[in-house]
Amino acid sequence: MKAATLRTYQTVHTWTGLLAGFALFIAFYAGALTVFHDDIAAWQNPPWRGAADAGVPVDALIDRLLEKHPDAREDFGIVLPTDSAHAAYAYWMDKGETRFATASQMDAPTGEAAWDELADFVYALHDSLGLPVVGLYFMGIVSVLYGLALVSGILIHLPQLASDFFAMRVGRNLKRLWQDAHNAIGVLSLPFHVIFAVTGALFCLFTLTLAALNTIAFDGKLFDAFAKATQTTPTVVFSGTPASMLSTDVLIARARSQALASGVSSFEPDYLHFVHYGDRNAVAEVRGLSQHTLGTYGTVAMSAHDGGVQATFVGQRYSLNGISYAALFGLHFGTFGGRTVQWLYFILGLAGAFLFYSGNLLWIESRRRRRHLNQPRRTQVMARATIGVCIGSCLAISGAFAATWVAVRLGVEAGLPQRIACYGLFLAACAYACLRPIARATVELLWATALLTAAVALVDLATNTANMIRAWAPLAWSVLGVDLVGIALGLVFAGFARAAARRARRGDAHSVWSLQAAQG
Repeated sequence: MKAATLRTYQTVHTWTGLLAGFALFIAFYAGALTVFHDDIAAWQNPPWRGAADAGVPVDALIDRLLEKHPDAREDFGIVLPTDSAHAAYAYWMDKGETRFATASQMDAPTGEAAWDELADFVYALHDSLGLPVVGLYFMGIVSVLYGLALVSGILIHLPQLASDFFAMRVGRNLKRLWQDAHNAIGVLSLPFHVIFAVTGALFCLFTLTLAALNTIAFDGKLFDAFAKATQTTPTVVFSGTPASMLSTDVLIARARSQALASGVSSFEPDYLHFVHYGDRNAVAEVRGLSQHTLGTYGTVAMSAHDGGVQATFVGQRYSLNGISYAALFGLHFGTFGGRTVQWLYFILGLAGAFLFYSGNLLWIESRRRRRHLNQPRRTQVMARATIGVCIGSCLAISGAFAATWVAVRLGVEAGLPQRIACYGLFLAACAYACLRPIARATVELLWATALLTAAVALVDLATNTANMIRAWAPLAWSVLGVDLVGIALGLVFAGFARAAARRARRGDAHSVWSLQAAQG
């Protein structure tokens, strides 16, 4: 490869990585936690402290919904509880806005922005930085830049891949060590990063892409054709004849039987969808989770009146469109292989976050003045932005866990405290990184993150130990696992804080990370 071409790829790799790196750090760190979505939900409401409506039958929830909001019968969904500590909740559209409510919340349903499930909030941070619609499209653009950074990075390192792949040169040259670690992690996890970049761009920009193709190539007919090709709920005509509905237990049992007959080894329903509820032509769609298959989520659609199966999209009966989307979803979130794949994706998520953090550090080291105490403003700005955004986002997510823990024990809705704590701590960390000397801000923010992360886990573990022993069950493993991971992350951040402090005292004085350097 010509030197000029190599420099072009180096420039593309550097700037696409820098432009997308901050958002991708948050997406990967939050995404690593999102892998354990159900475990975080169990941590918020463990089995020994059930939610207020945990014992309410699903049929009673539906009756309550239609009593208070009769217009919802045309189209509504029921999210089934993941465990005995959680309550089923309904969601429907009301005047163009999504509404959520458990049985006791029907008089004052909750909007999406105020929903208090911590696991869903962490997922929103991964998916759209917690910013509805705008954040989703923004992350789509970031995913495209991410793909460019991957392609240019592999082209840069391809010539020396064989000789440098396993190089990890530990010594006084910290830049070379960070470079080796950055390259090794990037190459080892490259297949997964390609999956994340492609699926992330597709998920986030799908609507915009569809709209563009609809106008440019399909003469306005694409949306209708796409809806018919991908819908899993059969289209039925409202008959106007009232009819009795089968109980949800019967519908779930028939859906499970149909799914198992379609070649999957398991089918655990997690969601119900009803159309024209109460009408003779009403449709009930049951979605369920099947393990150890790329088609993780499948659906069975039936008549809600007599239980007759109308459509099946599970196992061997998946359509090509259905299995394609299910495979993309499973590959992106690691839902296809049980705990082993979950832990692999968790490690890959943290490694991905490190990849973007280390990329920023390499940029800073490459542009600092080697023999000058006063460093260029651009390196100082990038250093402050890196510690403010990267360390600040870790601190902010730990703050959301802390706010949820306090809110649950005070008996208040956790949605607003979660957001105040998360965004408040993030903005405070960014401001702190701008006002304090860089080396001191790095160490202090790392210690703050370590202490908060470990403290939440230790306090929760201490207060729940007796309950865990008395009510030991698989869900108790989930709660214990979240606490142990929190303690482990706290120790990791503490290790980073000690290393940063050591470098600030003993490292190269001509560095933005040194206490001796002039701070602008």
